[in-house]
Amino acid sequence: MTRFFGRSKPNIQRDLDGERPMMSASDTGTNRITLLAIDDVSIPFTHNLRLKMHRPKKHPGNPVLTRGGPGTADAFGVQFYGSIVQDEGIFKAWYVAIDPGYPEDPTSRKWFRPAYAESADGVHWTKPDLGLVEYDGSRKNNLVLVENGPLHMINLKVLVEPDDPDPARRYKMIGQTWWSSSSQGQGRVGKFQERGWGTLVPLVSADGRHWRLAIDTEPVDGLLPRKDMVLPRHHFEAAGGLYKWDGMYYASGQSGGGLGDWGYVHGVRSYSGREVVMHRSPDFVTWSKTSHVGFLRDSQHASFTYGEGEEAHEGVSVWNRGNVLIGLYGIWHGGPEWADITIDLGLLVSNDGVRFREPEREWAFLERGADSEWDQGGLLQGQGLANVGDETRIYYGAWDPRRTSASSRGGIGLAALPRDRFGSLVMQKPEGDAELITSPVSLSGCSRVLINASGVSERATLRVDLLDASEQPLPGFSGMDAALGQQSGLDCPVVWQTQLPEHSQTVRIKIAFAGEDRAGIALHALYIEDREESRPIP
Repeated sequence: MTRFFGRSKPNIQRDLDGERPMMSASDTGTNRITLLAIDDVSIPFTHNLRLKMHRPKKHPGNPVLTRGGPGTADAFGVQFYGSIVQDEGIFKAWYVAIDPGYPEDPTSRKWFRPAYAESADGVHWTKPDLGLVEYDGSRKNNLVLVENGPLHMINLKVLVEPDDPDPARRYKMIGQTWWSSSSQGQGRVGKFQERGWGTLVPLVSADGRHWRLAIDTEPVDGLLPRKDMVLPRHHFEAAGGLYKWDGMYYASGQSGGGLGDWGYVHGVRSYSGREVVMHRSPDFVTWSKTSHVGFLRDSQHASFTYGEGEEAHEGVSVWNRGNVLIGLYGIWHGGPEWADITIDLGLLVSNDGVRFREPEREWAFLERGADSEWDQGGLLQGQGLANVGDETRIYYGAWDPRRTSASSRGGIGLAALPRDRFGSLVMQKPEGDAELITSPVSLSGCSRVLINASGVSERATLRVDLLDASEQPLPGFSGMDAALGQQSGLDCPVVWQTQLPEHSQTVRIKIAFAGEDRAGIALHALYIEDREESRPIP
């Protein structure tokens, strides 16, 4: 691994004028700020470079978490509208278990129950007997307890906050449950609404197994009473993603295109189909009725019938990297009949927690499997992204919308790519020079800079200069004093001969591709790490 160079205490700037820092390593809850090749806010300026996207490879043993055997609560389906997190030294998974009785009465929500699994390595999973919920005359199962339940949920996401001052709120879950509407069964949606309208419900837990509703309510027949709803009375498939950003909790999901007690559509501009929309809360209990449409696909600005176009399925599941959010959404390929619909997964990025964008428009990050494979027809974006060793793992679910409700479904699959190599900046033309300049960052003597790159060698080097806030060369760190990288690696330290002063200084980082073989260089990410701390990489 190359010894590049280093020392710097980071802050990505909110504005490009160098006045106000947007994020510091201490603010992120990690010891790193990450500037990814796919993030054109962190790396806004380039010359003779283009973005090349990379797809992860699916694990040959997929699905790594499978349905249960006969008589189990998830014998019909393991639906990964759920979460996987690394916590207390193991991998923990929460998902929706679907009862084998579902095909007999698919309009009922009683078949959907929250369940738990765990793993030492994230590949080999067990479903522990929690002994909490009676199912089929026994408590020997992996169903989690909702103390003031039961509560039926088709989608859930979990956020772990070890530093919450209230230990009883260390684990937080949002679920998509249902409420009864006065317009059930009426209008164009017909029997769909016999199942009730979707809405959000927040839950908290001390251990991730015993849950209680975070609001004062008692479910009725597993549904949320209308009087206790935390959001307005419209259809919201609420648990596509759960994350905390700038002190606020965000619940991402999709709407129903005007379904509910009135023809309500999110946002202030017209669009068609499923979207990425989010509601937010300062305390996880009180949720604002205001919302934001965070992402629409290109074709959604035209008019078409809900479900029949190119749409964004089930909001965005989010990986919070401190200064940037990486997300997955469902690329819904619609049609007039269920048999015409398929789903891939797309990649999104956000730097403000509200507005999401595709690094490459209309590009499938993870593609559905071929017919006869376990993930044929459609994929689900569970919230399960993590760096494990030298790889980035992506956990995902499967649902084939073309199949009938009587067809068993699901499981949890695993895909992976080299750590943080979602994309790379490579030369557009092999001749000439190529370089990039980052947004302003704040550096001091207690930090270091690292580079994630491939194709680097003595004949293909990366020259790293520091510029001041006005993009003028910084003496001692530019020109003849620039650092030079000559090896590839995931974490190559950048080392100048001159040591940065202890006090914080706002700079931009300039990286130039150099050498006879520079056309083979691929730059994947740049990191600014606080050397005073040694927390694990997120």
